[in-house]
Amino acid sequence: MFHKENRPVAERRDSVPVERRYVYKDQKKLRRGYTTGTCSAAAARAAAWMLLSGQAVEQVHITTPAGIPLALIPEEVVLEKDRVSCGIRKDGGDDADVTDGILIFAEVKRKEEAGVSITGGRGIGKVTAKGLEQEPGSYAINRVPRHMIREAVEEVMEIHGYEGGLLVTISAPEGEALAARTFNPHLGIEGGISILGTSGIVEPMSEQALVDTIALELSMQAAAGRSCCMMTPGNYGMQFLSGVLQLDPGLAVKCSNFIGDTIDMAPAYGMKGLLLVGHLGKLVKLGAGIMNTHSRYGDGRMEVLCACALEAGAERKLLKALLECVTTDGAVSLLREAGLDRPALGILMKKIEYHLKRRVYPGICIGALVFSNVHGLLGQTEDVPRLLAWVREEMKMPGREFETG
Repeated sequence: MFHKENRPVAERRDSVPVERRYVYKDQKKLRRGYTTGTCSAAAARAAAWMLLSGQAVEQVHITTPAGIPLALIPEEVVLEKDRVSCGIRKDGGDDADVTDGILIFAEVKRKEEAGVSITGGRGIGKVTAKGLEQEPGSYAINRVPRHMIREAVEEVMEIHGYEGGLLVTISAPEGEALAARTFNPHLGIEGGISILGTSGIVEPMSEQALVDTIALELSMQAAAGRSCCMMTPGNYGMQFLSGVLQLDPGLAVKCSNFIGDTIDMAPAYGMKGLLLVGHLGKLVKLGAGIMNTHSRYGDGRMEVLCACALEAGAERKLLKALLECVTTDGAVSLLREAGLDRPALGILMKKIEYHLKRRVYPGICIGALVFSNVHGLLGQTEDVPRLLAWVREEMKMPGREFETG
């Protein structure tokens, strides 16, 4: 992962080869960045080098697990006899998140026991829930970053012929304040950010981070002993779960636009039931088999509703008006005025059920419940009552009856 050559850690060179600094996506030239894990490993390498050599460095060279070399600049260096601390500034490239631009620090100091120990400090979150990569009580420094940090420091120890022990403490002074803007509180990580990354490189506009977060949430559901999982695309669904269904939204997986991916991943975490709760504006697309509901993959909202209305007996004038609607709430209002909302939405639910059951693995019970912020509960597939009872039983919550509005 890291070069073993005996060269100065501060060797000056271009930080990333020109041909690997950018990627092209959707006909745009986008700049790559590097992860908090890479920052941590680079800071630890630089601090270890300064501690064992007694000399400051201007640059630190590191090669990421993706094979991309970087030359990064240590900042806010504190150089003392028995400890050295320095920071590396996070660069998210053109996929910047809340950690973009913050300093990730590593403090390295000698310890009596041989080998490298890694811990967290200020601004690094602690794991409080089961099912995450690190055990409860541990700092949220994931496996690959831990390996990167350890290997970087061990290489420096080998170069300097040091056979003692070093303690590495990773910190992010801004991490505690920023954590509220991440998924960490929902995942059960408290007090700061996570140190993440598998390739060490941030790919611009990558969707993988979101998919990985969904996998973590499914893992936590499994670790809590649940076999029936609630899933919802976003905040509207969370509000509906708590307000109308009186279920704990904190126990739902927020799947964003990745409905198909979430369905595909569920069996790996032992899920036997999936209850999808979402706004019509998102879930109507399932009626056409669109399983990633981001607009870049297709819209079709009004076309699907128009097809359902046609099957329910709508006249041409109404069909034309539906196609000209801007919102699904507006379309439902038109269907309601014509007295066709129930039959049209009933047809929609059958289409949604058909495509969900085609996508899901055999033996898994799946259902969808669709609502509108304006019109309330609009429809549900056949297995929703069973899935709701299943969810309530696992959550040890009383049942609640409701009707489609």
